[in-house]
Amino acid sequence: VQLQASGGGLVQAGGSLSLSCAASGRTSSTNIVAWFRQVPGNERDCVALISGDSGSIYYLDSVKGRFTISRDNAKNTVYLQMNSLKDEDTAVYYCAAGRYWSSNPSHYTVWGQGTLVTVSS
Repeated sequence: VQLQASGGGLVQAGGSLSLSCAASGRTSSTNIVAWFRQVPGNERDCVALISGDSGSIYYLDSVKGRFTISRDNAKNTVYLQMNSLKDEDTAVYYCAAGRYWSSNPSHYTVWGQGTLVTVSS
């Protein structure tokens, strides 16, 4: 399976962006999909997770109430809607697919290429 992340860009603080992660190849609707973000010099943090049937969802505390993860298995796409963006949300955002429910990036074997989100104040 291959993942293609898109939707990043420059936005003012308080604004919104929607990221997409499109899967191709041997996809599976049972795969866990996660969004991570990374600032240079820092570790890659898990922002949100979603199970294959969308029945289980996890959010990093700092994005709860502002970010929404969702998926459309018919389109093999996972989305991350980001509202009320803050300066500290600036990072490169990556999507990843795996078989285990985990916020540890080492547990994911398939990664998208990353998309830069820049929030300006």
